[in-house]
Amino acid sequence: MQIGFIGVGNMGEAILRGALRGGVVSPPQVYAYDPNTEKLNRLMEELGILVAASSEQLIANSEIVLLAVKPNMCAAILSQHADALAGKALISIAAGWSQQRLKSYLPETVRVLRVMPNTPALIGCGMSVFECGDSLSTEEKAFAEHLFASIGRVRSVESHLMDAVTAVSGSGPAYVYMFIEALADGGVREGLPRALAYELAAQTVSGSAEMVLRTSAHPGVLKDNVCSPGGTTIDAVAALEEKGLRSAVLEAVHVCADKSARMSK
Repeated sequence: MQIGFIGVGNMGEAILRGALRGGVVSPPQVYAYDPNTEKLNRLMEELGILVAASSEQLIANSEIVLLAVKPNMCAAILSQHADALAGKALISIAAGWSQQRLKSYLPETVRVLRVMPNTPALIGCGMSVFECGDSLSTEEKAFAEHLFASIGRVRSVESHLMDAVTAVSGSGPAYVYMFIEALADGGVREGLPRALAYELAAQTVSGSAEMVLRTSAHPGVLKDNVCSPGGTTIDAVAALEEKGLRSAVLEAVHVCADKSARMSK
């Protein structure tokens, strides 16, 4: 299938590179358009993809269009190109834009899928979630699944859960980076060199995450396995509980989901 990328920012570029790296598409199957012509030309030279002079040209030459722009740009782009998108498949990764909202700007013949990826896609470790109820054909849906599997894991959820997905996996990397930074700062406070503290903190978070994914054990069980009776870790865990780590994370997820829901209206 011929796929066109409207927007090749960090996430658009990550998906593009993953698709090429995984053999989901070959360079002649890919069109890209972005106002940043310098970046477009660099990608064309490096990857051999096709570059469109305008979004109109991209849509005309694509069977599937991947909309990878900031949420505040979606309305203008969809309104401007609604007729051109008729009969095509549109995949959107814009936060706060439900399938229902996307369809409200488009002709009925446009087949729509909403996806929420996250930034670890940049290194092939992303988490992408499809909104159920898409209108893609069987072939297009299979293509989309292969496309996003090339940058990490893929799951599907009902529409009413997409705001929660945004708050957990979509925005979640920011919370994790804050934790890594704080953990490393703690190490520096105790005398560790800065570079070593970041390495220890980041690898510890990475390894702990892999333990959850590979063992399917409850995080609480894995936490208990580190906490020896009367040991150092349980005192640290008590300090985190006293300072409200859990409640702060719960509240962060709640306010993020609420903001996503308000953006969707």
